[in-house]
Amino acid sequence: MLDDFEAASIQVLGSGTSVGVPMVGCDCKVCQSDDPRDKRLRPSVLIRYGPHRVLVDTSPDLRYQALRFGIERLDGVLYTHSHADHILGLDDLRPFNFLQREEIPIYGSAETLDVIERTFGYVFDGVPTESSRPHLTPHRFSEGPVVIRDLEFQPIRLAHGKGTVYGFRFGDCAYLTDHSEIPEESEAQLQQLDVLFLDALRYNPHPTHSTVDQSLKTVEALRPRRAFFTHISHDLSHAAVEARLPSHVRMAFDGLEIPIGRSARA
Repeated sequence: MLDDFEAASIQVLGSGTSVGVPMVGCDCKVCQSDDPRDKRLRPSVLIRYGPHRVLVDTSPDLRYQALRFGIERLDGVLYTHSHADHILGLDDLRPFNFLQREEIPIYGSAETLDVIERTFGYVFDGVPTESSRPHLTPHRFSEGPVVIRDLEFQPIRLAHGKGTVYGFRFGDCAYLTDHSEIPEESEAQLQQLDVLFLDALRYNPHPTHSTVDQSLKTVEALRPRRAFFTHISHDLSHAAVEARLPSHVRMAFDGLEIPIGRSARA
């Protein structure tokens, strides 16, 4: 339980899309914005509880995220799915091996880990090498919970267009990204939440992502105490969109740290 730990939080490492914001070569108003909340790295969060740190996804920006936010250890990595913006920073786990002198467990669906093991064959093929490589222990999950350093993470199945991705519930918090639909059986796993993260790519419809309006309907249906929108494209200005949201719904931004569990009530 989160309440078993003195200090717990969710920190947003990246709140952007697969191309980030600003997007290369784009001169739109949001990409040229001076508001630091409109600068969005690829999507990832860090869950802190007591001395422990769990990362959700290894974005291509992981090295910069770790330096920027002072991440010095990882007790495990959870993967939502195998798209490039969620896995391509995996090699940047090496420094954590150097610091911790131990393997790092990674967790994902069988499909996700199969893609990761093909993409990073040199990490998992067991062939001797003179170069350093990440030392990772893969764990495949299905529907059952994953326990990392005494905290239970429940995978939540979601639709990402025609594909399947996973969000995670831990205590009374849940992180969902890259989803176009939440199946009914998954909604049942998302009741009585304090904090809920939702994909909110833009206002216009998208085949594989939730829109701002769709995610607002999800908030109305699930009734979390606090909701945060992430995976935000350059179509959305942080200040302009947040001004239109209910008071308990906020736009996430890189660096945002949200107290959870006992910390939220301190």
